[in-house]
Amino acid sequence: MVQHCLAKFRFIACVCILSLAVAAPSNAQEKPKSAFPEDVQITYHFPVKMRDGVELATDIYLPDGSGGPFPTIFVRDIYTNGSAEIRQGYARHFTSNGYAFVFQICRGRYDSEGKWYPYFQEINDGDDAISWIAEQAWSDGKVGMFGSSYLASVQWLAALNDNPALVAIAPAVSPGNYYRDVAYPGGAFSLLSRASWGIGLTGSRTSMSYPISWENSVDHLPLKTLDRSLGFNIRHFQDWLDHPSYDSYWRPLNLETRANEMSVPALNIGGWYDAFLRSTIGSYVSMTKEARTEEARQNQRLVIGPWPHGWNRSSKTGDLDFGPDSLIDYEALHREWFDVWLKGKEPPEVAPVRLFVMGDNYWRDEYEWPLARTQYTPYYFHPDGALTAEAPAKPKASLSYTYDPENPVPTVGGNIMRTQVRGPRDQRPLDAREDILRFTTEPFEQKLEFTGPITANLYASSSATDTDFMVKLVVVRPDGMSFNLADGVIRARYREGFETPKLIEPGAILHYEIDVWATSYVVQKGERLRVDITSSNFPRLDRNPNTGAPFGETTEMIKAEQTIHLSKSHPSHIVLPLIPAN
Repeated sequence: MVQHCLAKFRFIACVCILSLAVAAPSNAQEKPKSAFPEDVQITYHFPVKMRDGVELATDIYLPDGSGGPFPTIFVRDIYTNGSAEIRQGYARHFTSNGYAFVFQICRGRYDSEGKWYPYFQEINDGDDAISWIAEQAWSDGKVGMFGSSYLASVQWLAALNDNPALVAIAPAVSPGNYYRDVAYPGGAFSLLSRASWGIGLTGSRTSMSYPISWENSVDHLPLKTLDRSLGFNIRHFQDWLDHPSYDSYWRPLNLETRANEMSVPALNIGGWYDAFLRSTIGSYVSMTKEARTEEARQNQRLVIGPWPHGWNRSSKTGDLDFGPDSLIDYEALHREWFDVWLKGKEPPEVAPVRLFVMGDNYWRDEYEWPLARTQYTPYYFHPDGALTAEAPAKPKASLSYTYDPENPVPTVGGNIMRTQVRGPRDQRPLDAREDILRFTTEPFEQKLEFTGPITANLYASSSATDTDFMVKLVVVRPDGMSFNLADGVIRARYREGFETPKLIEPGAILHYEIDVWATSYVVQKGERLRVDITSSNFPRLDRNPNTGAPFGETTEMIKAEQTIHLSKSHPSHIVLPLIPAN
């Protein structure tokens, strides 16, 4: 679960953008609990009927006995039955601020009828529930939704119906392109997250948990029988593995291509180390450009902090502490957003984008993404291990390593859901490995900021017919401590697109463009940047067996000899988003 200014910008009258209360408590859990209003009315587990007759358990909290009508804050959940303290806190907060609060358990979970299958069912169920709320005597017809992770997914999925009662949403750390971000980033399977989540939630109605050490259980081959090897038979997990390419299964869940079906203002909240960072940014960008109405296009908001998937819980992420200002007053953030859209309060004139700039560790307002003043700067890889802005001049140059899928590079940090390994982590435990190429700048003589999307361009050859290439951007401090900023991967068979796999010719020099996602970091004087190139990141991603076999169906693995070309005609490099000093 998850959470100084430039020239003034004038929004249209209906724009609602918030000012963040960044002077939040150093520990978000220390915030005093709000109380229910004295005469709050509560109805637990009211059965709300969906269009197919399935009834979903729904809790209704009304702020007083007047009967309303009230604007409504709506949360749909798969993780609790509503009794968890954090969910009760939602109800107390919003009812104490004049909202009805409705909590619904998703289909097939806890006391709700039906069978749970991730994502698809939430499109109609969310729409039906919103319509039901709008029809109640205590409702004024205006509904807002908020929540993180799956509780954010249900907001976007419901918004696809363009229900007029859904007037605003606030999705945090939310998927948006379920192929690219949830299941197959760069075409490689997101193994640890999808196994621990997709198989681990099998309890469904009982939410029973199982004593499985996921990090130690996902090395099973063939991959397609992983769930059965653990004692389960999970239809949705098998479906994910049956669709390794971007096809008709995934297209309905690519919300970035469906922005023109939605007309809802959205407060998009993400983290630089969140598993769904790319989607949070993608949803913001696609909605600002392609949302169904001008009002929706003008009223998207983007907030990105130095957080992992468990957003805004602590100032410390991984091995780094970003200071007390990295936490926000998320209750005030949500209340101000919904007060404008559901209560008609006057919106403030503030910037649509607010970013936490790591390194210098402060919040900054911006007016677009990517930043208009970005200078996209290539840094080239050289055979002596240098990383410089100077392009290679040699007619031939390369470096090689051997990728052995039976001895993969272990996951150390990154944009991953698992608490044990995510976030910025000290990379020194990987220093002795010989299957990682490292390219490092000289120490920076002055501060330099990089904020925005990052792309790597590799010219590479392999002895295999299919393999993976991975790029990781790392900061090296003067004391030797090194930590990851961002990383990306491309599965070779998807180098020309994710719809149609195409195996490679062994030995052929091919161009691989790798999405390294995005970051915001000010390199400090004396620090260096480093790029690490390898072919595995396990168990965050599945191991490519290098055989070219159909995905998930083989137990055979072979070594691959990988060569990264560094010549004038094949200048492998990374493109960094340099932000010039003011």
